[in-house]
Amino acid sequence: MFDRAEIGERAILVHMDVQDEIFREDLGEFKELVTSAGAEIVDIVTTSRNKPEVKYFVGSGKAKEIAELVKQHEVEVVLFNHALSPSQERNLETIFQCRVLDRTGLILDIFAQRARSFEGKLQVELAQLKHMMTRLIRGWTHLERQKGGIGLRGPGETQLETDRRLLNQRVKQINKRLEKVRKQREQGRQSRRKAEIPTISLVGYTNAGKSTLFNRLADDNVYVQDQLFATLDPTLRRVEFTSDVKVILADTVGFIRHLPHDLVEAFRSTLQETTEAQLLLHVIDCSDENREGNIDEVESVLSQIGADNVYLIQVMNKIDQAGMRPRIDYRSDGSVKRVWLSAMSGEGIDLLKETLINHFREEVLSGEICLKPAQTKIRAKLFDLGVVEAENVDEEGCYHLNVRISKRDYQQLIQREQLTEDLLTQETCL
Repeated sequence: MFDRAEIGERAILVHMDVQDEIFREDLGEFKELVTSAGAEIVDIVTTSRNKPEVKYFVGSGKAKEIAELVKQHEVEVVLFNHALSPSQERNLETIFQCRVLDRTGLILDIFAQRARSFEGKLQVELAQLKHMMTRLIRGWTHLERQKGGIGLRGPGETQLETDRRLLNQRVKQINKRLEKVRKQREQGRQSRRKAEIPTISLVGYTNAGKSTLFNRLADDNVYVQDQLFATLDPTLRRVEFTSDVKVILADTVGFIRHLPHDLVEAFRSTLQETTEAQLLLHVIDCSDENREGNIDEVESVLSQIGADNVYLIQVMNKIDQAGMRPRIDYRSDGSVKRVWLSAMSGEGIDLLKETLINHFREEVLSGEICLKPAQTKIRAKLFDLGVVEAENVDEEGCYHLNVRISKRDYQQLIQREQLTEDLLTQETCL
């Protein structure tokens, strides 16, 4: 391995056009990834082959050409817009005499820069370690521990085996810590389930505008930047659209084409918020030329994490950049299929709020509740809920409350206070 500078590394990008869809990547997206990682793009080398070459991924002639460019520009790292095998990475580092990083390694590096929470840092480290374990090399022959002779007998393992053992120990430690965090997160989810507050999870391709939409809906100031993976750690906020429609809004990490499997596995606990949500808002950049491919990638990841059965509404964002007007598209059964809006300008946000309110609005009950003087606790609870429209007190000190209350809050009240189901229809005090 080669030493790595903190920021501003000079980099050469390598992109290959191949016929096989498995290896095909987008160059524009790759340049955005490199910029997000903080590297300085010195040159871009493009080539085309029917399929990758086994030893260098690119041809041997192209590899020598890149090596000359590395010397000429004094480049510190060569970045490939493809997944390289460990042997290809080692062969390329030998000929380039600098660090070589593939697409997966680049995405892991960006995640390592962006992780802020304790859980996020652990998840990224876990993914990095799993990636690194496949790339351990026999580069420590001067520290060989299996030499014979007096004074040269070691503990019976090579340096490579020692490295693997230490990495495995660290992976176990991280998994134990993550298990504790998962239990804490599960407690939070159970609390929300008990309170019966529905969760809306924002999902979508990276840089589709999820955080901007989150800020619009939650009236918050979550970090927003025009770069890939600006949001890494999940953010949850309680949002009250109306007195009877209260939800938990969750902003999640963006997906990307060929998202590394280790990252999907490492962030499974974070993405659990998505699988257990009552509604998914799939935020889509409608001005993106590759939007259909991006939609397919997001749906693929949702299927991987078991969230493909959650009710989903598409949010076609950035209509201001596409020169379109806000509107709602409906399915054949009358339900909302997609909402067209601009989270940046605010156009169409009212249509989305109206859709969410109608989706979660419950049956509202109206009537009069009569309480005895000793039942001030129930009276206070009704005022806390904001459901009392009028109040009168009779000669005996009983409270007559005209209320308008959601069916869910009403059911919770009668269960918690052990009241009768016909509380709203009784003419006399309890």
